Amino acid sequence: MTWKMLFTSSIGKKFIMSLTGIFLITFLIIHAGINSCIFLNDNGATFNTAAHFMSHNWIIRFMEIGLFAGLLLHIIQGLVLWKQNRSARTVKYAMSDASKNSTWYSRSMGLLGTLLLFFLIIHISKFFVSTKIALYSGDRPHNLYEEMKDEFSKWWVVAIYIAGIISLFWHLLHGFQSAFQTLGINHKKYTPIIKTIGIGYTVIISILFILMPLAFYFRWIE
Repeated sequence: MTWKMLFTSSIGKKFIMSLTGIFLITFLIIHAGINSCIFLNDNGATFNTAAHFMSHNWIIRFMEIGLFAGLLLHIIQGLVLWKQNRSARTVKYAMSDASKNSTWYSRSMGLLGTLLLFFLIIHISKFFVSTKIALYSGDRPHNLYEEMKDEFSKWWVVAIYIAGIISLFWHLLHGFQSAFQTLGINHKKYTPIIKTIGIGYTVIISILFILMPLAFYFRWIE
């Protein structure tokens, strides 16, 4: 497969989607791990230390470029594939019941991805951008914990955040297994194991992300 086919053919696009998807799945583990530091209930000391390291370490900041490039490519290729699949299924679905062959969330990856995109825009604008402004201005140490505490005291911010994580849940539930399957890891012995790991991963990651705004809003942590 040539480089041109990798970005233009249907197989190439799915391959890129799988690679960027696995990369983002790995990032979510790191992200959830850092966020979980708030549950130590030490007034954000550990969390702020971890967040400070992630935002000031030059290696991590360089990796951010790859992260955003992978995220952008994942979104673009996902929307293109979704549009192509919808066009290809128009005639077929008129002759057969799609619900018998696939789950609703596997058929709605484009919609779920779009909802996630809006959520990411809000999430980045509220937390990532402010962190970078504080980093480059250098006026004072940035207390991300207090910023999150303030933002998640608003019910509508919590509601948007939870809605975004619910979309992430359904997106990951299909995307985890699909990523490995596209890369050729599809075997009657190993596929059920990958599916089980994917379900466990999706549930744990989603719960950790949902508990964070709830913990601030209901003051489970101080």
